[in-house]
Amino acid sequence: MFYVFLALVAVASIFIYVLFIFELVPGAAEERLGVLEPLPEDVGRWHVDSTSLEGKLALEQGRHREERVFFEEGQGPFARGRLVRQVRYRNVLSAEIEEVEPDQTVKRRRIRT
Repeated sequence: MFYVFLALVAVASIFIYVLFIFELVPGAAEERLGVLEPLPEDVGRWHVDSTSLEGKLALEQGRHREERVFFEEGQGPFARGRLVRQVRYRNVLSAEIEEVEPDQTVKRRRIRT
């Protein structure tokens, strides 16, 4: 029983050590895990989607499907930002926003250098 306790303490201390090293030492996480792929050039800009199936269906209903990728800043000491895909539907005639889809998180890949 004592050895199990020592093993748990050892694993917990290693986890805490690695967590603080990755956060406090500049470049440690990038060196071991790789860097995140760069953000798209058009971050934050709305684009009319007329090529996808959803965009064509919306156009048949008299609406434009608009889409953008948005970078949401993280808050707090260990927070990271996240990339979010946002979709809205705008009336063709009145240009009024009629519907908004829930945000979808976009996973960014890590690139080893």
